[in-house]
Amino acid sequence: MGGVEDDEPASKRMKLSSEELRRLSNGSTIKETVAGFSGDLMARPLQSGGGEEVVGSKGVIKKVEFARIIAKALYSLGYIKSGALLEEESGIPLHSSVVNVFMRQILEGNWDESIVTLHNVGLTDEKTIKSASFLILEQKFLELLDEEKVMDALKTLRTKITPLGADNNRVRELSSYLVSPYYCSSVRSPKQDALRARSRSKLLGELQKLLPPTVMIPEGRLEHLVEQALVLQRDACMFHNSLDKEMSLYADHQCGRDQIPSQPLQILQAHTDEVWFLKFSHNGRYLASSSNDQSAIIWEVLETGVSLKHKLSGHQKPLSSVSWSPDDHQLLTCGAEEVIRLWDVSSGECLHVYEKTGLGMVSCGWSPGGKWIFSGLNDKSICMWELDGKELECWKGQRTLKISDLEITGDGNQIISICRETAILLLDREAKVERFIEEDQPITSFSLSRDNRFLLVNLLNQEIHLWNIEGDLKLVSKYRGHKRTRFIIRSCFGGFDEAFIASGSEDSLVYLWHRGTGELIESLPGHSGAVNCVSWNPANPHMLASASDDRTILIWGLSNLSTSMKQKEPHSNGIHYCNGGT
Repeated sequence: MGGVEDDEPASKRMKLSSEELRRLSNGSTIKETVAGFSGDLMARPLQSGGGEEVVGSKGVIKKVEFARIIAKALYSLGYIKSGALLEEESGIPLHSSVVNVFMRQILEGNWDESIVTLHNVGLTDEKTIKSASFLILEQKFLELLDEEKVMDALKTLRTKITPLGADNNRVRELSSYLVSPYYCSSVRSPKQDALRARSRSKLLGELQKLLPPTVMIPEGRLEHLVEQALVLQRDACMFHNSLDKEMSLYADHQCGRDQIPSQPLQILQAHTDEVWFLKFSHNGRYLASSSNDQSAIIWEVLETGVSLKHKLSGHQKPLSSVSWSPDDHQLLTCGAEEVIRLWDVSSGECLHVYEKTGLGMVSCGWSPGGKWIFSGLNDKSICMWELDGKELECWKGQRTLKISDLEITGDGNQIISICRETAILLLDREAKVERFIEEDQPITSFSLSRDNRFLLVNLLNQEIHLWNIEGDLKLVSKYRGHKRTRFIIRSCFGGFDEAFIASGSEDSLVYLWHRGTGELIESLPGHSGAVNCVSWNPANPHMLASASDDRTILIWGLSNLSTSMKQKEPHSNGIHYCNGGT
């Protein structure tokens, strides 16, 4: 192995003090080994052969790999002495002697020797050897330029780097450094040992990513394995609905039903007729509702509960939907085949009325920047407007239906609308490309996920379909159990990381499914009429709202919140009523 003896006694190897290692980890010198790389802190060479010893009850964790990964984590955490002691006591080195020599050569800038050693670390892939050699020689080239050894740098580029044929674009870029007086300031300050040490440490990290993990264990490997285990536990948890920071390594993770907003905490009673639609603002501080009573209401979400902020009047027909501006400062309300009104959320003032002679509006939505609004019209077209009411563009033809939702993706490019009874149009207004989600049953409503990757489609046959609209359109999952025979029933994504699906239902219940498995986890009683629409607070995974034909809005929360309310109000059943008076 290039003259390096793997069976050299540990006592005869050069060792660095923990103080030297700590100094190097801060980039203060280039003559020692970086914290996180064990250098020569070895006890014995790597063992090989079959019948490896294992640990753990399943017999799948190899002891040697386990010890090496733990040692790597200790060094990464800065526990240099502990990492060295583990290697010495276990007799399991983090790296072989050859790899230690290789790392030391990199840190000391012995470039030609490190290339030779690279060929002796056990690599079999010629492409990997070339790529690693390129990185090493690139570092040599840059440091020669730092030292103003231009001819040596040119020779390295011509005779060493270029023949590798590894990255021609980068070779041309390096060539430009030979004639550019500004390259030093953009690459590193010349003749600064501390910066050079950090640069070499960075190179070692890049080589570590490139070389096989059996040669050099990837940085953060133990952390990655632990995170992977936690994520798998979280994804397998049917009721997970809390921040990941609440997960612990001390016990297996499992949430209970108490993490689901299944308890009615408040009844909002300010509407005088059926409540058809509601939606939380993006910041979760407000809730807007629209009703058959021709009004919309802006509710404010406070720590003490939800209270009426503004009642918006002026429409001459029932209100079919509302839409929040991206900054939540303004609200659109859409009358059923009537007009769209723009409202100031703070004052409750109507800022503008959008209308088109002889036509009625059926849906509304915002551009991501909040500069334009979109509307569906009852002549089946979709129009884009400036906030002052100037019409910018109109897409004619079978673009929407008289009863339809309207969504605009976060990049502002795609307009989504129900264009036929059984089809949803995804119109890319920039590329002028149309895609269609085709269903076998009539579509009644849909909802777009927060990440713009999924669409939730409600069908006449009492099914909700989840479609992936990123790239090729793909049906992902189906949700069943709710009731729908006559009315438009709306569903939504919600909960932590939008891991749940909620829907209204004509049997007066609110239905909740686990998004990933499709399993029905709750059917919540509380309303006395059909539940038309639901909305999950995007800022609070423990708050859900539902709108019903019984003229009320229910605010759902955790059961322990209801208990605390009962304790504060001894004569209450835990439900707070709001009729708009306060």
